[in-house]
Amino acid sequence: MALKEQLDKFNKQQVKCQSTLSSIASSRERTGSLRQSVPLPAAISQKKPDAAPVKFSNDTERLQNINNIRKAPVGAQIKRVIDLLFEKRLALTPEQINELCYVDMHANKAVFDSLRKNPKAHYDGRRFSYKATHDVKDKSQLLSLVSKYPDGIAVVDLKDAYPNVIEDLKALSASEDIWLLSNSQEDIAYPNNFKCEIKVDDEFKALFRDIDIPSDMLDVEKELLKIGLKPATNTAERRAAAQTHGISNKPKDKKKKKQEISKRTKLTNAHLPELFQSLNASSSRN
Repeated sequence: MALKEQLDKFNKQQVKCQSTLSSIASSRERTGSLRQSVPLPAAISQKKPDAAPVKFSNDTERLQNINNIRKAPVGAQIKRVIDLLFEKRLALTPEQINELCYVDMHANKAVFDSLRKNPKAHYDGRRFSYKATHDVKDKSQLLSLVSKYPDGIAVVDLKDAYPNVIEDLKALSASEDIWLLSNSQEDIAYPNNFKCEIKVDDEFKALFRDIDIPSDMLDVEKELLKIGLKPATNTAERRAAAQTHGISNKPKDKKKKKQEISKRTKLTNAHLPELFQSLNASSSRN
């Protein structure tokens, strides 16, 4: 009897559920027909354009790139930050650096410590900025800097001063405020100031003094022609003309009379008594 009662109860529940589902379905049908009969406003009925779908492949590629950057050696990450600071010329916090070039210095203490000690980076305790070899910001400061180097300053040491430094160097050279000279290895900027003292190496002085200059001007002119220079004189033509007119080519040797010191000589070198020994000897004889 208990089993039969349970079956009757179960059947009643099934009938009740079936009637509930039927009522829900009929109510949905009435609501749908009502929506179709009432027109919607134009602003509501217009369908919004679908946003551009985010491609999972692009996002995956970006995340892989970030992961590769952060797993790179410390030196490679520092170079990436230095290049960013050089390009932006702004003081950036570690958070801003992470957003711009994906180098996370908070997660990598070795990168942070190495960048603080890097000669090309300045850290004020909060932000990093690029540190140029020479602290100049414009053309006038650049001219003042070059003027302090009478022996010249290498252009390679000026290239990172500020973005337009090469253009300013060319402009200063065009206005002849400085000289830009090149050798086989590098370009050098010199101040156009003849008042400054230029030191010449002793080795260069010795090389200059050891040059053997021919005594005959004909030989001098031949050497000039060998290196592609046109002599200012024509010794052969001058000598031929001299012979035609019976003029001797050789200059007369003038014997220089040795200047003796006499009592009437004004003594301006009294601090060098050895110069006046002959004078004193002649005075004693007289």
